[in-house]
Amino acid sequence: MTTPEELSIAYTPGVAEPCLLIAEDESLAYDYTSKGNLVAVITDGTAVLGLGDIGPSAGMPVMEGKCALFKEFAGVDAFPLCVDSKDVDTIVNTIALISKSFGGINLEDIAAPRCFEIEKKLKERCDIPVFHDDQHGTAIVVGAALLNAVKVTGKKMGELRVVINGAGAAGVAIGKQLIAMGFGNIIMCDINGIICEGDENLNSGQEEISHISNLNKEHGKLADALKGADIFVGVSRPHLVTKEMVATMNNGIVFAMANPVPEIMPDEAKAGGAAVVGTGRSDYPNQINNILVFPGLFKGVLAVRAKDITENMKIAAAHAIAAVIPEEELTPEYVIPSSFDKRVALAVANAVAKAAVEEGINRVPYEEIK
Repeated sequence: MTTPEELSIAYTPGVAEPCLLIAEDESLAYDYTSKGNLVAVITDGTAVLGLGDIGPSAGMPVMEGKCALFKEFAGVDAFPLCVDSKDVDTIVNTIALISKSFGGINLEDIAAPRCFEIEKKLKERCDIPVFHDDQHGTAIVVGAALLNAVKVTGKKMGELRVVINGAGAAGVAIGKQLIAMGFGNIIMCDINGIICEGDENLNSGQEEISHISNLNKEHGKLADALKGADIFVGVSRPHLVTKEMVATMNNGIVFAMANPVPEIMPDEAKAGGAAVVGTGRSDYPNQINNILVFPGLFKGVLAVRAKDITENMKIAAAHAIAAVIPEEELTPEYVIPSSFDKRVALAVANAVAKAAVEEGINRVPYEEIK
């Protein structure tokens, strides 16, 4: 704004025109404001990276970094917000009351089990997509990597024994995602060993998944679960798996994603006979990183102004990521695209947008996102 005329258009009196139009039709906020390309990245600071409950102010650098990734990888504007409360209803109310400013809500680094309830309540109150990335972003990228790892190893979908160690927010979401995608029998484990329906002291997320996992009602420790397992997914702590445990698996696919030190180092996993190995680290092949998910996913939901992010949209995103790598290029060291593969965000955006239209939760028609 360098002239009085430009100022009068951008501010008073010119700004009154879009205000009046939006007052008549709230949906026009998508056309006349930044709402249509703006995501709130929100934390309470209770589960920041591997640092734990360090508070909302200390979580701000991570939220800012996430916002920079949204812009760099998908051209989506994002704004960091840190809520100074651990009360579910206070957090939900705070976010719901400011939600009119945004086209989507990305929840981040909120501890389980509170995160399950916060997301559920926000989905009920907000008419824009709400997505807890630590849960669903992780689940989607794991699903994508496993689709390709299964192809590489010649295993059969639906017949797989999958062990997930770590039954927090990410672990439970991964379990649900893999069940929805039809991988097979999912065995959830926590610090006490195998989780079984009817166990005492399960939180709400663990209790919910206990009804659809561990189909044979097994009990035991992680080592017991891994015997004959096709897949191990770790979202827990360092050094919990040994090469001897991997040797009991069935030509195992091992995704050890504890950061920065995985449940088992890749060379040890391979020494135990693992066929495919992935971690959350960038210095080894097959980095399983949710940066492959959230930029493109939100780009897609914003493009069609979706009201929600559904299971079908998450499954579509996983298949889109996996399909970026042509089948003839797949190898045990290359089952997931690089974080810097520019094809990924657009592939995810288009897949998610199409899925939203198929479910009828879009507000505008789908046009190819380029």
